[in-house]
Formats: sequence, structure tokens, C-alpha cells
Amino acid sequence: MGVILKTENIEKVYGKGELQVHALKPTNLEIEEGIFYAIIGKSGSGKSTLLHILGGLDKPTGGKLFLEGESVFDLKDAELAVLRRRRIGFVFQAFNLLQEHTVMENILMPIHLDNKDPDMEHFNEAIKSLGIEGKLNYYPDELSGGERQRVAIARALVSKPAIVLADEPTGNLDENTGQEVIRLIKESAKKFNQTIVLVTHDLEIAAEADRVITITNGRISSIEDSNTLQHG
Repeated sequence: MGVILKTENIEKVYGKGELQVHALKPTNLEIEEGIFYAIIGKSGSGKSTLLHILGGLDKPTGGKLFLEGESVFDLKDAELAVLRRRRIGFVFQAFNLLQEHTVMENILMPIHLDNKDPDMEHFNEAIKSLGIEGKLNYYPDELSGGERQRVAIARALVSKPAIVLADEPTGNLDENTGQEVIRLIKESAKKFNQTIVLVTHDLEIAAEADRVITITNGRISSIEDSNTLQHG
């Protein structure tokens, strides 16, 4: 099992002078292949900042990020966009679905943006495992919150990314639906051999992960196996 994502002194500073805020202090982190990580911490601790940098969505003020050995922020913007589309799947709290497109169009969007033909066998397996095969011709506003999040997960999985990053994916869902969504993310990742990094404020959801990263005031304060967290 190798290291898929690695940071070297990654940091993020907002503002200048007296108004400067160190959202993320110099951080060294290794994310191993096939592991489910949860990132927890208080609001404003830097957990979403870290996740967005890991996904190449936000550029750090300093430091380096390596995805499968490639230095992410040394890429040109166009190259970075391609890397994100092909190697990283994103699941957001707000679903980020395109309202004027059907469920099927939303799921296949990353593939079409890449001018590639989708692997329909993989597509069918993903939508079946997520239980949305009967919703492909629906539009997002015709779906429940849980169904929309399943569509977002399918979209994250369809391009066979190496890693799936999820930012509070259950934040807009009720408890039962949230637990179901986490179960589906775990099952899908296992099935398609993917790494998951998930930001959450919910300790019950964090306990579902293999490892829990705690961030305090912009710094990683601990990395523990979740069973240690549960029984500690």
C-alpha cells in the first residue's frame, strides 16, 4: 500500500500585516492508498482549507503537494484542471449539481468534459450500487436531498479517480440519510479501490473511517485509528 497524496510544509495564509490569518500552518501529511480518512476539528480550524488544497481547488501560500508522485502546484492551470478531473472525485455538502441537466448528464459530465467515452459497465455498477438507476432521466430539483447526494457520489466515482474528497457530504441530510450516504461512499470506495478523505464535524461519521485526522487552530494535532478514538 503506497502513499497517494503527500504534503510538504503546505500552509495557507489569508490577508496581510495585522489582518493576516494563518488558516493552515505548515503541514506534513501522507495519505495512504485505499484508506478512509476523516478530518475533524472545530469550525474555522482549517479542515476545509486542507481538503481544498489536497484537491488542488485552492493554492497554498507555501509548500508542495504530490499526487501519485507528481507535484500538483507546479502544473499549469489547464493541466491542473485535467488532473483534478481524472484523478480526484469531489463530493460537496451543497451537491453542486447542474439544475438544467438530467441525473445521467450530471454524472457523466466529468467524462464528457474530458472528451472521452464513459465506461458504461462501470457507470451501471456505480448507479446500481447507489440505488439511483431509476432516476437517470430526472432533474436535480425532482430528487430528495439523499438522492441528490447519491448522484454527486456517482459523479465523483464515474471517472475512476484515485482519491475521493468529501466536504461535509452529510451536512444537508437528516441523520438516517447521512449514515446511508456514508455507508454507500465506503462500499463504493472498497469496490472501486479508492482512497477517501472526508471532512466532518460529526464524530459518529468520523468513527466510520479507518483513520481520524484532528486539526486544531490550523495544525494537525493527531492522527489516530478510529477504533482508538471510539474506545479511548
